[in-house]
Amino acid sequence: MGSKVNPFSYRLGVIEDWRSRWFNPKQYRATLREDYLLRRFLTEKFRKQGLEKVEIERSANKLKVLIFTSRPGLIIGKGGGGIEALQEEIKRKYQQVKTDKKARVEIKIQIEEVTKPETHAQIVAQQVADQIEKRMPFRRIMKQTLEKVMQNKEVAGVKVRLAGRLNGSEMSRVEWLGKGRMPLATIRAKVDFAMANAYCTYGVIGVKVWIYKGEVFNTKTEHKH
Repeated sequence: MGSKVNPFSYRLGVIEDWRSRWFNPKQYRATLREDYLLRRFLTEKFRKQGLEKVEIERSANKLKVLIFTSRPGLIIGKGGGGIEALQEEIKRKYQQVKTDKKARVEIKIQIEEVTKPETHAQIVAQQVADQIEKRMPFRRIMKQTLEKVMQNKEVAGVKVRLAGRLNGSEMSRVEWLGKGRMPLATIRAKVDFAMANAYCTYGVIGVKVWIYKGEVFNTKTEHKH
């Protein structure tokens, strides 16, 4: 296979579920745009707070936002004050992005805690990007990340790829390191993939992380190692 495809979209509908769950053929374009802008806003806001993914569910005049994070306490805040402020912020943002300004939509937020954050590609990729921003040697970061991820029993393989002006060099280049198996072409293989950016003084360094968690033989995520 010469073509490169996102491992998540390659498995979508087989062992992976959609991150936006609704169907509205008449308003498909507008609703998709709303979802994209809401997800981008939340991703940028909680990028450094262990965000794994944002899922959106819609029904008639209802919008449910599920935020998966390894650090729910930071979002919820003391006495749940953070969640109320976030609810108001999302309402204001949604009012800006929604196409039908007159439609009344009830917004509900649900925070889900992610256990074992080092087995989730998005959290690992962001951790790598944060360390690069702190000017730590990239090879040490890659080796330590591989060891930390591979310590988990459910992980059968991991790969980290960095691209950009590594260590501030004149020429940009690509470096990668892997450990274990990574069957990207096998659809039933549970491959978690994510990207993150490290914003350095000398430019942006792209981070890509693949984590292989065994094979799925039914949609209840039964793993084989």
